[in-house]
Amino acid sequence: MKYRNWPNVYKDLGIKPIINAQSWVTSLGGSIMKPEVIKSIEEASTVFVELEKLNEEAGKFIAKICKSDGAMVTNGCASAIVLMSAACLTGTDIEEAKKLPNKEHKRNEILIHKGQRNRYDSAFEIPGSKLVEYTNENLFDKITDKTCAIAYVVAPFFDKGLGMKKTIEIAHEKGLYFLVDAAAELPPRENLSKFIELGADGVAFSGGKGIGGPQSTGILAGTREIIDAAFINSFQNLKPEWSGIGRPMKVSKENVIGLITAIKLFIEEDESTENKLWLGKAKSLKKQIHPKKGMVINIENDYPNRQGSNTILSFQKENYEGPTTKEIRQFLENGEPKIFVGKHNYDEEINIVVHSLNEFEIDIIAEKLNEIL
Repeated sequence: MKYRNWPNVYKDLGIKPIINAQSWVTSLGGSIMKPEVIKSIEEASTVFVELEKLNEEAGKFIAKICKSDGAMVTNGCASAIVLMSAACLTGTDIEEAKKLPNKEHKRNEILIHKGQRNRYDSAFEIPGSKLVEYTNENLFDKITDKTCAIAYVVAPFFDKGLGMKKTIEIAHEKGLYFLVDAAAELPPRENLSKFIELGADGVAFSGGKGIGGPQSTGILAGTREIIDAAFINSFQNLKPEWSGIGRPMKVSKENVIGLITAIKLFIEEDESTENKLWLGKAKSLKKQIHPKKGMVINIENDYPNRQGSNTILSFQKENYEGPTTKEIRQFLENGEPKIFVGKHNYDEEINIVVHSLNEFEIDIIAEKLNEIL
């Protein structure tokens, strides 16, 4: 398979590589780690270290990058969400932490905009918190003496609600924490500190998407109050005789080092050069696809709905005669090799995320699209 090597470790299990034109999604394995990251993981595996001290120093490094009071490496973004939710319930009170999950907590409601609900937001509820939906019109009505925080999710095609800045102002005016799920929002690199600078109390990122770290890593950055409380509940708190709700969410020393190395590489890269590379890939793909009547091919790069330049196939219902977008997706996903394209999109379009594609994969995608179209 010339488009991507077939490692023996997968071949032995009968698992074939696929073409990822969908983005850095968990279901397709996150991102491809750079050789420097792999080397750092291998090097980290050769000695023993005190894990608590390693995590403390890693947190200091990340906090400096994020311009936050504190930070910590987590077991993926979902773990960061669990921990900042737990932090809102317990503070640094160990006795409260021992009660988690605690659905009876007197202030356990976290507000979330109706247009930001998603399959992953249940992570907020694992410590015993309860998500309560609000709209732009009834936010103030939903804030009660049971409310402890407002959650805000940044993701493609999600409703921005009142906007992050305004919502932060409301949260703090009402004495509430403001928690951000920004799992896939790196790049742009400015987001590492942007949400903190706007006033967010806690921000969760994935370490295994655009950063290019191990897929099972994440970042929690935030205020000292949130980070200290999250630590009490995390696996990093290794000294007490009891284990907090985050104990199962372990991050190995190898993955901590892998993430730190990936972050160093990530912040050193020139984003404009990266964007030019992705634009070149999108143009190359567009050039090879043969449009038919009623089909328009564009290149779009409007953040946050597009992660870098995407090649977009749009279909005009009144003029287009051909396979539906559902049929096109099924054809690509059932082919050899399997091709997965973007899932978050406007109606009646196929969006092809090019950032992880090599030139051979671009050729194959164009060939397959021309075949079905």
